[in-house]
Amino acid sequence: MDEIFPGIIKNIISRLTYFIVENEKTARRFIKQLCPKKKQSELVIFQLDKHDKSAYLEEFVQPLLQGKDMGLLSEAGLPAVADPGSLVVALAHKKNIPVKPLVGPSSLMLALMASGMNGQKFSFEGYLPKESGSLKKQIKHLQQLSARDQRAIICIETPYRNNKLLENFLKFLHPDTRLCVATDLTLATEYIKTLPVHKWHKQKPDLHKRPTVFIFQA
Repeated sequence: MDEIFPGIIKNIISRLTYFIVENEKTARRFIKQLCPKKKQSELVIFQLDKHDKSAYLEEFVQPLLQGKDMGLLSEAGLPAVADPGSLVVALAHKKNIPVKPLVGPSSLMLALMASGMNGQKFSFEGYLPKESGSLKKQIKHLQQLSARDQRAIICIETPYRNNKLLENFLKFLHPDTRLCVATDLTLATEYIKTLPVHKWHKQKPDLHKRPTVFIFQA
């Protein structure tokens, strides 16, 4: 933890009582690891879901309106990017509440940094369609955009569907398109490799239930 999170983040979390999080269980575990002396019983945690309606969000920001500081924790280290935190940030701006951005290790940016692909022009496409026909169409479309703009395309998938998505990339991307697979980032089992699609067929890693970022560039 010490080498991953700078002191400023630890100091801020140590003094905060109120948090808006994506998953309460993992958020509490993270706070305990980072600040072991902090009493869990004193924490007030609001769990945010991407389907939450505005009425819930209004409740979440009440401590802020009372002058208290709150932390927004993302599962992926980059709040409001690839997570529902942007809903709260938008509401904070609407209510003239100051927002201070801080960043932990983001799997998206770490993968891009290690991929060897274009960090000057890239797009995060999130989750691709599940239906086979729509997925094929989207992959082909994104490959055309990548080739036209020399753009890196970043995608993610629910961990138990990673292997299936990798198979579809190998099936629908051009054989010479570069594909990066970055999994278990910052863990002891971290794996990052970039190869042309045609070279992946003989060395596919098992990505089942392992958090993975896929990046490709035509």
